[in-house]
Amino acid sequence: MKILAALLLFLSLPVAAATLEGRVVGVSDGDTITVLDRENVQHRIRLSAIDAPEKAQPFGNRSKEQLSKWIYNRTVLVEWNKRDRYGRIVGQVFIDGRDAGLEQVRAGMAWWYRDYSKEQTPEDLALYKKTEQAAIEGKLGLWRDAAPIPPWEWRRKRP
Repeated sequence: MKILAALLLFLSLPVAAATLEGRVVGVSDGDTITVLDRENVQHRIRLSAIDAPEKAQPFGNRSKEQLSKWIYNRTVLVEWNKRDRYGRIVGQVFIDGRDAGLEQVRAGMAWWYRDYSKEQTPEDLALYKKTEQAAIEGKLGLWRDAAPIPPWEWRRKRP
């Protein structure tokens, strides 16, 4: 009985996040980067909780440029616990203690990706929601458009 109780307790614990530190050597778009770790291994990283406009969408290039200006050739810390279907690490990327994904949302260069909000802590969920709302109200970045099309809808409509 004690073994069963211990097993149930273990299974109910959250999955521990892994941590990766390295230098950003590439920015593919407004939510995907390449990090070179200390062993000179490259890792493709998808910033969690956001979805940036695709390159062919309005603000797609500006979103990439915004992220590049801030993060390229800088050391980042990535906290992650999963990979996406393309094999990319999905995680929060921190630079100087600031969340790069949240900063993209703050600047109006990405959407808060609600479909994955269940994976966020309650604190992060509230913060991303509040930050996106402020960007919308301030008409920052992509929110200057009268009806910006979220990338997940834009991708669905593409052939």
